[in-house]
Amino acid sequence: MARPVIGICAAIESARWAAWEVEVNLSPRTYSLAVQRAGGLALILPPDDVVAESPDELLDMLDGLILAGGSDIDPASYGAQPHPETRGTRPERDRFEIALGTRALEGDMPVLGICRGMEMLNVIQGGTLNQHLGLELHRHTPGVFADHGVRLEPGSLAERVVGGDHTEVKSAHHQGLGELGEGVVASGYADDGIVEAVELPDRQFAVGVLWHPEEDERSRVVGALVEEARARMTAATS
Repeated sequence: MARPVIGICAAIESARWAAWEVEVNLSPRTYSLAVQRAGGLALILPPDDVVAESPDELLDMLDGLILAGGSDIDPASYGAQPHPETRGTRPERDRFEIALGTRALEGDMPVLGICRGMEMLNVIQGGTLNQHLGLELHRHTPGVFADHGVRLEPGSLAERVVGGDHTEVKSAHHQGLGELGEGVVASGYADDGIVEAVELPDRQFAVGVLWHPEEDERSRVVGALVEEARARMTAATS
């Protein structure tokens, strides 16, 4: 059976190796490995302004979409002025992901937002962000994932994809959700009350988590996206 194709949105960053320092499309390998372990085919998606104008050309190649982590979303995307701690924004990435995510949700494609990607889901739906939480529980040391607990709402999609009503997670973020977007429902909370999972109940599979499940081989979250995409493929061909 053909593997479901899962698109993973790439970041734009500066990278150095040997004598070179260049701008690159970047995706930590843990994302693609998590997709592959679950039986999916990972496709890295670099920002593309042509796709932003007409997302269907790319979405027609995919069975599921991951809005991945990375640098801060440009506050202009949700009508706000930048906080002093908001850094590293890439408006071209924002344009691409807003267009791609909007169209994927309209077509009810399985969508998973991870960290920045959960925030992007909220922005796509017209929500806002808290640009700087200032909480050590979620990012105590740059370059090191923080460990903390998350409680999931009983009966929620988030509880189903996690596999229980409580989980320990790997976290690395300094922002969070402000006003929830249209149709966005909070379904998971950190021990300190910060919203850590959201979903769109009017879609079959649209969920976001503020932690990094791709960094934990025991996590079921990325696998749940792949399984949903596989189920859609099977139903379409039967």
